[in-house]
Amino acid sequence: MRSYLTITKDLGRVMSRVKAICRSWAIPCSGKQVYAPRHRAEWLAKINEPGVRRRAEFYYQQLDALRMVRQQVRRELLAEGKKHQAWKRLCQIPSIGPIRAAVLLGILQTPHRFRTKRQLWSFSGFGIETQSSADYRSVDGQLQRARKQISIRGLNRNCNHDLKNLFKGAAIVASSKPGPFREFYTELLSKGIRPEMARLTLPRKIATIVLIVWKRGACFDAQHLKPQTA
Repeated sequence: MRSYLTITKDLGRVMSRVKAICRSWAIPCSGKQVYAPRHRAEWLAKINEPGVRRRAEFYYQQLDALRMVRQQVRRELLAEGKKHQAWKRLCQIPSIGPIRAAVLLGILQTPHRFRTKRQLWSFSGFGIETQSSADYRSVDGQLQRARKQISIRGLNRNCNHDLKNLFKGAAIVASSKPGPFREFYTELLSKGIRPEMARLTLPRKIATIVLIVWKRGACFDAQHLKPQTA
């Protein structure tokens, strides 16, 4: 799992370098065509400086090598994930899929480390951080707790960032494709919930369902999307 995540990040960095060269020479390069092998000669011809063009060729070679390694690691990750009984159940959850299920198995290892869903939220970076100051004041020589509203700082930063990216990616896919999660997301918006809060609720819901399916050994059910499991 760690090999797959590391190589995927390295692949993304090389892809960014390829586009950075094009942008430094004011060459528009939106989309994925700049990475396609059959179009590389066309893109390299747009770079007039020989040294820069040669550097782009090296990046393309590095890109091809990383893609081959990533495919091999991906196959081994799937083969390892299929050995676990929970893998098939996790794959049933929309937007999780085989790869995300295998990565979840590698990161979390066991669902019993989380007693409640809120512990998983905090571990995934979806917990709310609050702060307070001047909690007590002196009244007639006695300390009394001030009735002051606790301010919210945002989401907790001390978390597993790979797991947070996984749930965020799953939420983005789930909200863009037809299915129960998209209906759940649309229903949140129709109730007047702000879009940023709806985008936070959806990955939380996916994390909760992952915990339910894995810990109970149950299959995915759309009933898990009811408000009481949010």
